[in-house]
Amino acid sequence: MTQHTDHLIIGGGIIGLSAAWQLAQRGKRVHLIEQFPPHHTRGASHGSTRNINNAYHEGFYLDLFDEAFTLWRELEASAPEPLLNLHGLVTQGDEATVLASHEALAARGADVALLTPAEATARWAGMRFAGPVLLGRRAGIGYAARALDALENAAQRDGATIERGARVLAIEPIGDGVRVEVAGADGAVRWVTADHAIVAAGAWSQPLLAEHVDLPALAVTEEHPAHFTPRDPGLVWPSFNHMFAPDALDERGGNVYGMPSPGEGVKLGLHAVGHEVDPDQRTFAATPEVRSAVREHVAEWFPGLDPDSGVEISCTYTSTPNGRFVLDRVGPLTVAAGFSGHGYKFAPAVGRILADSATGLSLPPAEFRLDSHGVAPNAA
Repeated sequence: MTQHTDHLIIGGGIIGLSAAWQLAQRGKRVHLIEQFPPHHTRGASHGSTRNINNAYHEGFYLDLFDEAFTLWRELEASAPEPLLNLHGLVTQGDEATVLASHEALAARGADVALLTPAEATARWAGMRFAGPVLLGRRAGIGYAARALDALENAAQRDGATIERGARVLAIEPIGDGVRVEVAGADGAVRWVTADHAIVAAGAWSQPLLAEHVDLPALAVTEEHPAHFTPRDPGLVWPSFNHMFAPDALDERGGNVYGMPSPGEGVKLGLHAVGHEVDPDQRTFAATPEVRSAVREHVAEWFPGLDPDSGVEISCTYTSTPNGRFVLDRVGPLTVAAGFSGHGYKFAPAVGRILADSATGLSLPPAEFRLDSHGVAPNAA
């Protein structure tokens, strides 16, 4: 027997669930398929915290951040626990990057300030600062696990169905719609048809779409931030970025990000330095080089953390060559891929974009469409 729905969503991470929430709010029949159980550790959406980071200088990202912030608050109003903690985010390092973000945010009237190293140290004694420090006050952390639950609950309240433990084997555009071959949790294989499908499958996106959509090269990497123990439990921590000039990245390994993670210490990682992996064949272990680079950064810049206390965690990035997301419609498919390690904070707004695309209301913003990645959209 073939099952039919208005909108099929493949992938139940933060992006797929955001799209399900937005479509279900509009009264659409939505069926979401996710291969793993809730709060699994195989993708990019798990864990307790993510940065809510507004330190961008590009207008299209700042527009997306503003919309996402409004939608986070809307979602939070129906959730049993807070989804955001706006303790602020500091960005330091490459002066040109810091000043460009400050200029762009200040021009929009954002609540930001430039601090001296002494002013920043007086607030956050567990960190070392050099050069101008950008403080964004409407920033901090998002509670990632809570957000997944809130999105799933909100989507289901509005009628969406969530199927877990099922794996999509094939996608076939047919006429004005699409059909998908699915292996259910019981092992039975069936077909699901839909007027439209959103593919938000993270590290599994490229193989699922290879026959139907010419995507830019998507590098799937395994990344390994770690939680570090503060030397003094009374220290106050912001979220943070440490940006390096392009010519220094080879030596440093990557830009640094992090945040306090309640009950786990302070999370710190290098951005986009992991080795490429098959998402079904991961080791979940950091290389000695990454482990050493993370520890060295803590020892140099975080006197308030014990650099030998790191507890590693693992996630995947699915990255495009230019670091921008891939959001586009190709026939009866809408693609959401390549979030490049910085998509979480934008997820509710991306969900709205995907819902607009799926319902034919509008295409995604030009900055994220396939042709912006040098790929001509082909007919599915």
